[in-house]
Amino acid sequence: MRTTRALAASAAAVAVLGIAAPASVARDGMPSPSNIVALPSVIARGGQLTITVNNCSTPATASSDAFRPIQLTSRNGTLATGTATVNRDARQGSHSISVVCANGTVINPAAFSVIGGVQGGLGGSSSSGATPTDVAIGGGLVAAAVVGGGLFWMRRRAERRI
Repeated sequence: MRTTRALAASAAAVAVLGIAAPASVARDGMPSPSNIVALPSVIARGGQLTITVNNCSTPATASSDAFRPIQLTSRNGTLATGTATVNRDARQGSHSISVVCANGTVINPAAFSVIGGVQGGLGGSSSSGATPTDVAIGGGLVAAAVVGGGLFWMRRRAERRI
């Protein structure tokens, strides 16, 4: 329940900041790039993020501390898009995206948020395999089942002879 509320609050904060006018610089009288949108706005490490920028002339490069710089491609000369893969070691929290277009630069200080892994405890999360204790317990259970099954079967055979 807390996680859902936290994600909803984060998404609302990102939406408010995304609507706010990002810092931009116009060059040569062309409209300056604006409105960096990153979808999904909340993503896990290693996930793919789609970045879209309005009024962005190519060549264009998007960069962030959470992914390697990527080249954006332009559609109709006004909308630049690209796909970035979030680093597996990206820190949790909000991240900015900076886009350098041929006609200017735009920055969204809180474009997306990276969420971390779940703290699941030890139940089945061992990645090193079975320990000697696990093997001993399993072997004991199998031996008890074999002995119990054998006794039950021998008793049933003895009842038929009476």
